[in-house]
Amino acid sequence: MVNTDTNEAKTEPLKFEDDPKSSRSFWIALLLLLGVVGWLVSGFILPAPPPSEESQSLSDRIIEPMAVIAETSIAKPVVQFFKNEGQALPDRDTTLRAQISGQISEVYVKKGEDVEANDVVAKFDTKELEAELERAQAELERAQREVENAIELQERGVATADRVSSAEAALAGARAQLAFAEDNLANTSITAPFAGRIETFELEPGEFIQVGSEIGRLVDNTPLTVAIQVPQISLGVLKNQQPARVKFITGEERAGLVTFVSTSATTATRTFLVEVEVSNSDGKIPAGISAEVEIPYGQVDAHFISPETLSLNEQGALGVKTVDDDNVVRFHDVEVIRATIEGLFVEGLPDEVQIITTGQGFVQDGELVNPQKGADN
Repeated sequence: MVNTDTNEAKTEPLKFEDDPKSSRSFWIALLLLLGVVGWLVSGFILPAPPPSEESQSLSDRIIEPMAVIAETSIAKPVVQFFKNEGQALPDRDTTLRAQISGQISEVYVKKGEDVEANDVVAKFDTKELEAELERAQAELERAQREVENAIELQERGVATADRVSSAEAALAGARAQLAFAEDNLANTSITAPFAGRIETFELEPGEFIQVGSEIGRLVDNTPLTVAIQVPQISLGVLKNQQPARVKFITGEERAGLVTFVSTSATTATRTFLVEVEVSNSDGKIPAGISAEVEIPYGQVDAHFISPETLSLNEQGALGVKTVDDDNVVRFHDVEVIRATIEGLFVEGLPDEVQIITTGQGFVQDGELVNPQKGADN
């Protein structure tokens, strides 16, 4: 028999005893917490020391307005010009043609020579023409006798009215033939219709030509006419008798005068023809060359600035940055009136203004700046 009293396990209640190490951790944590709280409240109890002079100087430099150079500019009257390129055309340009048919007997000019109005440039041989005139005179005399005979016979009752009418018709034809022969003989000389230069001339003595044949070209470039095409938007500022200045591609410059302003646009380009007459009495300027025309049409008050002064705002508008009386940057939209080698004339600024000439790229509209004096315009 098994003894249960000796083999049965004895059960006892569990007991917890304090660990010395766990107590030490508790006090360490408590000390750390008190240290953090003390550090946080130290700023309220003990104020921070004042900043050093070096750190305060650095702070002042950061908030100080940027220095820029500004120049005083006063608007001045500036003449506005319309500019365009055109071509120099001769005042008159004509083709020389034969007025009759016949053989050339004499040639008096060569290509490139200058002639005066009514100068003879060539002559026809008159022998055949004089013979035709004699034949026409003889035919007229015969036709007159026929008419006289027909009338006399009609009065005697021998000839009819139809015979008289036929004779009178023949007489009219003879008169026309005589007039034609006289005109031919009168036109045996080929003459220049106006003064100018023989540009082309293709004629030799002994050559037979037909009536209407082209024998040469006569050009008068005293004066010259410079033709330009004007866009619709600029047509309103141009009118007849306006003075002009013309600069030719050869380097010559001449005064001119507007002599024609078209009232009908060219269909293809929608531009209007304007002609400027230029004196060329010496004939030095040839026709056909390119020319630049300047026509003054008005006057505005504008400022003269350097192209480097121009800026773009956030919207991409072209303008100039200025400084107002409170040293605040102001952006003004401007329009270029005239461009020269030295600079630009612009409008859109007040009559008197401080223009930022140096540093404008580093400041914005509405920003406070420290303007420094520059050269005045």
